[in-house]
Amino acid sequence: MKAALCKTLDGPDGIVVESIADPAAGPGEAVVRVRAAALNFFDTLVTRGKYQHKPPLPFSPAGEISGVVDSIGAGVETVRVGDRVQVYLGWGGARERVVVRAADLVPIPGDVSDIVAAGVSITYGTAMHGLVTRGRLRGGESLAVLGASGGAGLAAVELGKLMGARVIAAASSADKLALCRDHGADAVIDYSSVDLKDALRAETDGRGVDVVYDCVGGAYSEPALRAMAWAGRFLVVGFAAGDIPRLPLNLLLLKGCEAVGVFWGESVKRDPAGHRANMVQVLDWVAAGKLAPHIHATFALEDIADAIRVLDRREATGKGVITI
Repeated sequence: MKAALCKTLDGPDGIVVESIADPAAGPGEAVVRVRAAALNFFDTLVTRGKYQHKPPLPFSPAGEISGVVDSIGAGVETVRVGDRVQVYLGWGGARERVVVRAADLVPIPGDVSDIVAAGVSITYGTAMHGLVTRGRLRGGESLAVLGASGGAGLAAVELGKLMGARVIAAASSADKLALCRDHGADAVIDYSSVDLKDALRAETDGRGVDVVYDCVGGAYSEPALRAMAWAGRFLVVGFAAGDIPRLPLNLLLLKGCEAVGVFWGESVKRDPAGHRANMVQVLDWVAAGKLAPHIHATFALEDIADAIRVLDRREATGKGVITI
C-alpha cells in the first residue's frame, strides 16, 4: 500500500510517498481502508519535532481519518467489514490502510460524506471538550473565539451558536471574518487592525466576555484576558501564533475569572467513552444540518507536503483533507 512518510524532521520537505506492507488486524483490532485523512495545524509542528507528542521516524502525518472497515481481528463484535467509520489516531492516517482498536471506531451516518467525517474529531472534539466540559458555556453568555476562521475556531463558532451563546469571532482579515459570519458568528473583530481588548468590551457593552476560546496565543491572549467579564473562563486551546504568552495572574484575581487548559488529546485517553459519545453527537448534528464543517481544500496523497505548506502559511480556513 502507499503511505506518506515523514522521514526527517524538516516539515513538509521531509515527507515522501512510498509503498509499505499492508497491516494486519490483531485481536480486538480492525483494518480500515482510508478514504480521507484530515490535517491540522499541529501537523506543521509534529513533522518538525516541535509538538508535545514526538512519534518515532518514519511516521505518517494526519491524526484523523474516515474510511471503510477492510478486515477485523479476533473478538471484534462492534463493527463489521464494509462499515463506514471515522476515528482519531493522533498521527499515522496519511496512508491507504491503518490498523486501529475496533472499540475506537465511530459509525458515520449515511448523509455525512467521508471528507467531512474525516475532519470532525479534533476540531469539534476540542470544541465540545472546551466549551461544554471545561468552559461550562451557557445559553445567553458571550463567547469570543480567537483564530476563529481556522478549523478549531470555526468549530467553536458553530458549537457556541448551537449552545445559545452570543458568538464574537476574531480573525485577521475581512475574508476570514466573512466566513465566520457564514458559520454563525454574531459579531466579528479584525484583531490585526483594532485593539482587541477595546473591541471585545465594546461588543459586550463594557461588561466583558464570559468565555474566551483562544486558539492562537501570542500577543492576543493578554488583551482578551483583560476584556474578561467577572467570573469568566479563559480557555487555553493552542498557540497557532507560535508564542506562548506569559499572562499576569493578578488579572485572574481582579476579575474573579479562570484560566482553563483544554488538553483534548489527553482527555480522549482518560475518557474514551466520553469522546466517542461526543463524536456520535457531532456527526448526528452534521447529518441533521445543524453543523456545517468547512473544508478549505482537498489534496491527493502525493500532494500532502503542499497541503501542510498551506497550513504553514496560515492560508487555510477550515480543514485541509487528503483524499485516498
